[in-house]
Parts: sequence; C-alpha cells; structure tokens
Amino acid sequence: MLNTNSHRGRPLLTAFIAAIGMTYGSAFAASQSLPEQLKICAAGNEMPYSNRSEQGFENKIARILGEQLQIPVEFVWSDRAAIFLVTEHLLRNECDVVIGVDENDPRVATSEPYYTSGYVFVYKDNGSLNVQDWQSPDLKKLERFAVVPGSPSEIMLREIGKYETNFNYGKSLFGFKSPRNQYIRLDPEKLVNEVITGNADIAHLWAPEVARYVHNAREPLTMVMSPAKVTVSTGEEIVHHYPQSIAVREDDQALLNAINQALSEAQPRIRSVLEEEGIPLL
Repeated sequence: MLNTNSHRGRPLLTAFIAAIGMTYGSAFAASQSLPEQLKICAAGNEMPYSNRSEQGFENKIARILGEQLQIPVEFVWSDRAAIFLVTEHLLRNECDVVIGVDENDPRVATSEPYYTSGYVFVYKDNGSLNVQDWQSPDLKKLERFAVVPGSPSEIMLREIGKYETNFNYGKSLFGFKSPRNQYIRLDPEKLVNEVITGNADIAHLWAPEVARYVHNAREPLTMVMSPAKVTVSTGEEIVHHYPQSIAVREDDQALLNAINQALSEAQPRIRSVLEEEGIPLL
C-alpha cells in the first residue's frame, strides 16, 4: 500500500503514476508509428523563446506537447539562432519537431496554428503619444524607431518616409557593424529598454518576442497591436499578423496528425502559457 499521508510518500506515488504513464505512452507511440522519444530542436539561448534551463515559453509548450502525446521529450539544443533549426537540424533528421514556425512554412509540414499574434507598437505610457497604426499623426514627429532589419517594421519605415532619418540610429543597435551576409539577432530586451531609456522614441516589434519585457519593464509601457495587413504605395500588402505552428518533416504525417490532435486537446494549457507570458493573442 502506498503511503500518501506524508511528504515522503508523495514522491513514491508520483513515480508510480509516472511509470504507468511512460509505459502507456510508449505503447501509444508504437501503435501510432510515433517516435518513442520526441526530439525537439530548440535554441540554447534565445529568450524569451528558449534556453537550456527551459525558461522560455516555447520550452513550456514543448513539454505540454510531450505530455499530451504521452511521449518523453528530449531537447536537441543548438548554439545557433532559432532561424537555423529547420535547415540545420530538423531536415538533417537530428530532431523530430521545431516549435514556433510560421503556418505553411514551405520547407516543412506544419501543424494547425496553436496561436496567432502580430507586430506591436511599444512606447511610453505617459500620455505623450497616441499611436494606433502606421497612419497615426504622432509618428510624423518621431525620429528614432527601434525595429528589426528585414521585418515588416523596416518596410513600413520606408513607406512613411522615416527610414533615412532612422538609418544611423538603426545601425547603432548593431554597434555600427554590418550584418551583411550574416544573421545578427537583436536582443529583444535591449530593444524594449531602448524605449524605456528614451534612446528610441518608439519600437515596432514581434509581440511574442517582447511581451515579457514590456510587462516587466521598470516603467509603464503601452503595447498596441498593428492591423493585420497594410497596403503600401506599390499596392503590396505588408502582413503584420502571423499564425504560429509546429514543424515536422514533410514525410512525418503520422506525427503531424498526432500533434494536431494533441494541440487541440491541450489548447487551454497552451493558452495559459501564452497569457502568462503576456502575449497578445488574435
């Protein structure tokens, strides 16, 4: 008989339940032609998404996925940026899954989206600005915009005639190093801090990347979601909202089907993680 009346008995009960779950999970995986261990590629130091201490919100979602599938999770850590996880790890069969890719990424098979978010304006909550979209008049009086090169934000700076005046400030975020032919990730916490210190008048950034730092900022900040699409002068629509999915290799259809079912069943838990992170959901 298990002793559940003391703190010494609780680990025994937990271990017993875990053993049953692991055994059942292995049988479930085998019956569905699924891996006995779910290898998830993740960046070793790319917060707020992921780190080796599993402090990122994508680490938490990965654990929920494994629990729902009843398959043990093993993280396959990468020292490179997350943008390389698909090409350098997943497509080389070093892992089974990558968390957090755009829906319908052409390189892989993607799950049904488990959340949608977008780009947000971030500025001081002191009443000095009222920016709701790229047509807001207050943008005309601003000079320094914290944005990520190559993002919709940079395209929109060109559209509103602020790219040239922002050029030197944008380069300063890289320490005036040229990012040509290499990927340099700008620390999202630093970009939010640029607004807090006044180095930047405003930021326009991917909400899941900065929500944690906006909500934990030492000064109140406003975070305003951009419209889903903005039509620019060329007639092109610049997308600002992106559904996020889980990636597997194109031939892993059994795993993809199982993931879609698991995501549907675990949606309340996943949503709780995202809301705790402060990510605005669409």
